[in-house]
Amino acid sequence: MVEKIIIMGAAGRDFHNFNVHFRDNPTCEVVAFTAAQIPGIEGKTYPPHLSGALYPGGIPILPEEDLTDLIEQHAVDAVVFSYSDLPHIEVMHKASAVLAAGADFRLMGPRSTQLHSRRKVISICATRTGCGKSQTSRKVMSLLREWGHAVVAVRHAMPYGNLEKQAVQRFQNIEDLKKHDCTIEEMEEYEPYLEMGGTVFAGVDYQAILQEAEKEADIILWDGGNNDMPFYQADLEIVVTDPHRAGHELSYFPGEVNLRRAHVAIINKVDTADYDSIRQVRDNIARVNPRAAVIEAASPLFVSGSEEIRGRRVLVVEDGPTLTHGDMRYGAGVIAARRFGAREIVDPRPWLRGSLKGTFKTYPSIGPLLPAMGYGEQQMRDLKETIDAAECDLVIIATPVDLGRILNIGKPFVRVRYELQEIGLPNLETVLKPFALSPRES
Repeated sequence: MVEKIIIMGAAGRDFHNFNVHFRDNPTCEVVAFTAAQIPGIEGKTYPPHLSGALYPGGIPILPEEDLTDLIEQHAVDAVVFSYSDLPHIEVMHKASAVLAAGADFRLMGPRSTQLHSRRKVISICATRTGCGKSQTSRKVMSLLREWGHAVVAVRHAMPYGNLEKQAVQRFQNIEDLKKHDCTIEEMEEYEPYLEMGGTVFAGVDYQAILQEAEKEADIILWDGGNNDMPFYQADLEIVVTDPHRAGHELSYFPGEVNLRRAHVAIINKVDTADYDSIRQVRDNIARVNPRAAVIEAASPLFVSGSEEIRGRRVLVVEDGPTLTHGDMRYGAGVIAARRFGAREIVDPRPWLRGSLKGTFKTYPSIGPLLPAMGYGEQQMRDLKETIDAAECDLVIIATPVDLGRILNIGKPFVRVRYELQEIGLPNLETVLKPFALSPRES
């Protein structure tokens, strides 16, 4: 019998799981993907070019709210949960709905989904969105390049546009961001690498991406998204935790999986977190993964024009996913506003435009901050119009991408940057050097 499958996703892990496990599997029929978290994905079709010979018409991507109806309509045997950064209890609520509809509920693990590389692989993942994984990845790339290695980063999937055109993407300069019609969310991840002269691969088909990356590198750096598990089998797994959300490292999926697998666990942001929270994270690491090397680190802020902040009414623009499904109540922009003496943090909600109204309705806990939402051209326009309409003296942009360049903001602004800075030993150099010098295991 052919088993009928629905894959629950958010335009990333779901497509990867399909590609490596279901695409050419005649014992299964994937009748649909369902979409959540990311706006604008539902209603598309996973294209025939990517879905393979068994799916000449492609596969529909449908709203997750229709899931139980789809299970009944197609007599679905199993639903494969394939997205990330959800609390354990919410994953089980989704499982309960699927089981109540009569289907199996499945989670796919590393052995079923990870691809093997001919090169050394270092994965950098996190226990939540917004832990500081990106600056960790950049620091690792910088060290490896200093030691003479050819390194490329492969970024977790963010295919929000034309899926067929995005199958394999390579970024080496800023012009490549325009070439591939990148969203703000994509540019936030790619642009910092390009500024340091690095090369980034991303897309939809991670086997094809791996083959291209192996041509250029002797070490591949997996830069994970949200708190998802790596798509590639890693020789060294580094996982970043956040004491501002102490306890989440054991209560979110699949972040806890990452922590339990880590060779190296980084407790980031210790310069701005309280002692009890740092100790809680350290105790949790020791409880579930006592073999992991533990690094403490800060993410110091660098603000060009910090003197402009003092005494001003500021609108703070933070990283979008960190404020939405990352559940953070503040980020680097708020810290900078307070540190450099802003008179007031302006609430953007009276001036919200278009889709941003829906974002705040879906995530009411965001509060008086503006998430840099930009999953498409309309959201980018909504973001620019909201910023331009807000009554403030200055905009603090705390996103990895230069929003001023992208949106042509009509107000004065300063940018907040942050990099990883380890404190004491062990540090990244002490854990990376033996790995970098050791021969590749077969």
